Amino acid sequence: MGKINKVLLVLKNMVYESTAPQEIIRFARYYRKMGLEVVVVLFGPMGVIFGKNNKYGSPAYDEKIIECIEMGVQFKCCDLAASMIGLKEEELIPGIKIVPSHELADLFLKYREEDQLILTL
Repeated sequence: MGKINKVLLVLKNMVYESTAPQEIIRFARYYRKMGLEVVVVLFGPMGVIFGKNNKYGSPAYDEKIIECIEMGVQFKCCDLAASMIGLKEEELIPGIKIVPSHELADLFLKYREEDQLILTL
């Protein structure tokens, strides 16, 4: 295995009682500070809710997501999951892009072929 220089973080569970959203933010910031390329994939209906702008609840994730984007972390939202819950790109936090699910499937293969790190929470 070669040196890891890219990390793909996949969030499927946006539940305020879960630690998964907090871990995604912490891991994204940590790996980005290490100089790694970081992509966060918001996957499944509960995962894409993480990217919705002006969410209510505690902790307040929107500001933390914006900080990550400003650090250079990329956020990609699955179009299939977004369409299932009626979420449109203009409802997402600025900087989060809706992408076709086949692009995400290709991304999973690319990271695997390059021996990069993929974490699913």
